[in-house]
This record gives sequence, structure tokens and C-alpha cells, in this order.
Amino acid sequence: MAHVSPHAGKTLDRSQLADIPALIAAYYDRKPDASVAGQRVSFGTSGHRGSSLHTSFNEDHILAICEAIARHRKAEGIDGPLFIGIDSHALSEPAQKSAIEVFAAHGIEVRIDDKGGYTPTPVISHAILTYNKGRTAGLADGVVVTPSHNPPTDGGFKYNPPNGGPADTAITKAVQDMANDFLANGLKDVRRLPYEEAKQVSSIQGYDFVTPYVDDLESVIDMAAIRDAKVKIGIDPLGGAAVGYWPAIIERYGLNATVVSDEVDPTFSFMTADWDGQIRMDCSSPYAMARLIRMGEQFDVAFANDTDADRHGIVAQPDGLLNPNHYLAVAVSYLFRNRPEWKADLGVGKTLVSSGLIDRVTADMGRKLVEVPVGLKWFVPGLIDGSLGFGGEESAGATFLRRDGTVWTTDKDGLILGLLAAEITARTGKNPSAHYHDIIARLGTPYYERIDAPANAEQKAKLGKLAPEQFPLEELAGEKITAKLTKAPGNGAAIGGLKVTTENGWFAARPSGTEDVYKIYAESFKSPEHLKAIQEEAQAAISKVFAS
Repeated sequence: MAHVSPHAGKTLDRSQLADIPALIAAYYDRKPDASVAGQRVSFGTSGHRGSSLHTSFNEDHILAICEAIARHRKAEGIDGPLFIGIDSHALSEPAQKSAIEVFAAHGIEVRIDDKGGYTPTPVISHAILTYNKGRTAGLADGVVVTPSHNPPTDGGFKYNPPNGGPADTAITKAVQDMANDFLANGLKDVRRLPYEEAKQVSSIQGYDFVTPYVDDLESVIDMAAIRDAKVKIGIDPLGGAAVGYWPAIIERYGLNATVVSDEVDPTFSFMTADWDGQIRMDCSSPYAMARLIRMGEQFDVAFANDTDADRHGIVAQPDGLLNPNHYLAVAVSYLFRNRPEWKADLGVGKTLVSSGLIDRVTADMGRKLVEVPVGLKWFVPGLIDGSLGFGGEESAGATFLRRDGTVWTTDKDGLILGLLAAEITARTGKNPSAHYHDIIARLGTPYYERIDAPANAEQKAKLGKLAPEQFPLEELAGEKITAKLTKAPGNGAAIGGLKVTTENGWFAARPSGTEDVYKIYAESFKSPEHLKAIQEEAQAAISKVFAS
């Protein structure tokens, strides 16, 4: 187990908070060296992330990325509006300004919040899909400037193509490689206008993101049921992009809801520190969620979002903060039984490191399970063509179809997952925590944990390319192994690691993209002791693979 900081779950002293002026100054002053790996543009599963203080998220990075996106759009014939949203991290606004300088120079039609506010990731996805509906030309795409739940010193920048979801690896690799070429040649090929000139260009226009999204929520959530049942709701935006959305939602639908804090502060001084003593707006962490958990008994159900509102954290008694896997299982069970207009052959999408309880819930309903690698991008085709009703991942991110069975968003939407908890409470008279205990009484109790184990670059590369026959075990923790997977069963895509299953347990091992560790996800439906045995045998077997 990782060492838990004495600061975990507590607010930090002012001296421990981020130095915002220094952070902003570094964004403009520090110039990345494209020959240094840690200073290059690097698109992970959620775009390019870094900190200006580490010369990994600076003005030059964003200028280069935006030049690459502008050229990608031209090559692909994407000439509709580009929707830009930002969250409340300190580096998001400077990065948006840099983006506008480049996009304005290219004459791209840009839409930014008309009140200078923040825009959640799912709202950008919703705006793209809504604009593109019925169109075959002049398609829109978007950018979200956010490092998600990362610490206050981080910045992030991600691109969503016309399908509204996270860009796939082909797009991100092309953008990344092109951007790094621009960095290497000193940005000589980057077109930009001075910001004061760029913001006056007619193609840069304000846009009301709030109203269309808020008005459309009743197409995906039974808002009338929540209102009529007078469910008492507590909401904590954690100082993020949803802070301006929840009051509008409460007013529009007459909800019995309270926003427990509307404070926005780039140091996030109001947050309680995460397990390691860092501030991190992780709504799946009991340490980061300490404030709302303490208030939980005041409400029938409460929830929070991370900084770009693509994740959700659900607080309901008697459990307090629900484990993300547990709530996903409840959400799947409820949705597929309470959406009469959904097709009978709709599948349930999950990432391969999400709980096997979702598999059991899906089988219990006679539905098809679609298991894919880590990353919501893998669900995008199924959400768009209406073959997937739900797509979720263990890190508290998910989305699902509208009530009529058509696509809502193709990116994670923490707002609707919070509202779904209220709908479940309203329509069944029981909160998600109570539903979880009903489910495990029938289908078994899961014991789940993710741990990190050391691995150098060579070992991580070996794990990422492992073939099933190279894994030596035939039994795991006393049970016969039923599958050894290096490709996801739902779509045949490489998982970049290994998953091993038995009747009552499984583990998955994947190399970290940023640290000298590999991640072991494991679960048992027997006991905590059985889980520990799975973890120990998995680590021992993988160590043998490393040594071979």
C-alpha cells in the first residue's frame, strides 16, 4: 500500500499552495527543448499534459499543437466551427489565448464561452454532436483546455474531432509528431496573430454553451421525476468548470439541490489534499472528497465533479463515497431496466480494468458485454451508431444514451452521472448505495484494488508486447485460468498489457506511460485474502517474464 500523507483529507497551509504568478510567468518564459523527451509534446489518453514549471506545458507547446490541429483540420476538410472550452486551472486561460492567436491567424471559426466562463468537457462534446447532427459537410470539432483532476500546477490540452469524442491514436500521433517538428524548428512555420488583434477577428465569436446543454438534459435524465420527488441533493463542483452550470440546472428544473461551494481559486486552497498530500480534484478519492463526505448525511444523495466535469463522485449513505466501480454497476443495472425506448440488443461498454461486477450485472440482464482497452475513445463508435447504451471506465468516467436511445455525448459526462444518482433515488425510493448492496447480495461481493510495482523501461516494453503464451501460469490463486488476454474481447484492440481471468477473480497488468512502474488491477469475488493471493501470484509471474 502507498504511504498516506499526514496532510491527506486536510486543507493545506497557504505556504504549501501553488505559486500562481510564477506558474503563469513560466508558461511564457520557459522554452521547451524538443530534444529533451520530457519537454516534447506528448498526447496520452487525454491529450497533452504537463506543468509550465517543468517546461512541459508552455506557450510554445500550445502554439505548436494548435498549428498542427489547424493543418489537420484542413487536410481532413473540417471547416465548421471549432468549439473551445477551458477549466479553472491557472494555465487554462493562457493556453486558450495562445490557441486563439493561432486559430485566428488561420481564419478558423472559433466559438468560446460568451461570458468568459468555464466549459466542461461533456458540454464541448454535446455542442459538437448537436451542431453536426444531420450534416455531412461543414462539420464542427473542438478543443478542451484541461488537465482533468490533476494538481493546480498542471495544464492540459485535448482535441475532439467531429465525432465529439477523444481523438483516436492516429490523430493524436499525427498532431503530436507535427507539433514536435514545429518545436524543433523554433516555431518558424507557426502562424499566429497578437492576442489583442486575434480576439477582434470576426471568426472568433462568443457562444452560449450553457443554455443548449442545460435545456437538453431532460432528454437524457428524468428531471421531472427528480423535481417531483423533491430529492434533497448536495453538489460540489470542486471549484471546476461545472460551477456555472449547476445553478442554471437547479433553476431550470426546480430541483431541491444545494451547491455546497461555488468558490473558484486557482490554488484550489479550499480542497482537502489527496492521499499523497497533493491537491488533486479527484472526485473518486475519499481524501479529496472529505468535505462532501462529511456533509453527506444532510442529503438524500450528493455528488461532485472533477475540474473539467467529465468525472463523478457519488456520496450516499450508508457507504459515504461510493467506489466508482460499484456505482457504474448500479448505473448499468438501473439504466437498462428503466429506459423502455432503448433497443433490446443494446450492449454495455466497459474497460477491461473495470469491475467484474459489471460483467455479472450485464449477464444477469441478458445483455451483451463489450469490453475494450482503457480510454473512453473506444466507446465512441458504439455510442454514435446506437449499439452501446453505456460506456464507462473504473476511474469514475462514463456516459450513456439519451432516453430515446440516440447519442448524448461521446466523451465522459460527470454531470449526467450525478443527476442519474438523483433519478435513481427519485424513481426507486432507494439511493445508489442501497442498490449496490441489493446487487452484491445476489451477485457476489467484489474486492478490488489497483497497486503499482516497479518496472524499468525495458521491462515495461516487454509487458506491453507480451503474448498470452509467454505468461507461465495455468492456475491463479487456486483457480484454473479461464483466459489470458492481450487484446480486448470487445473490439480486438491491443490492451498494451495482459489480463488473466478465473471464475472468481482476475488481474490486469499494464505499463505506466509516465513512471517506472507497472499497474496491477485485481479483483476477487471470494475475499480480501483471495485478492491478495491474486496480486502476489501475478507479481511473481510477471517478474519471471521480466527475467526471461
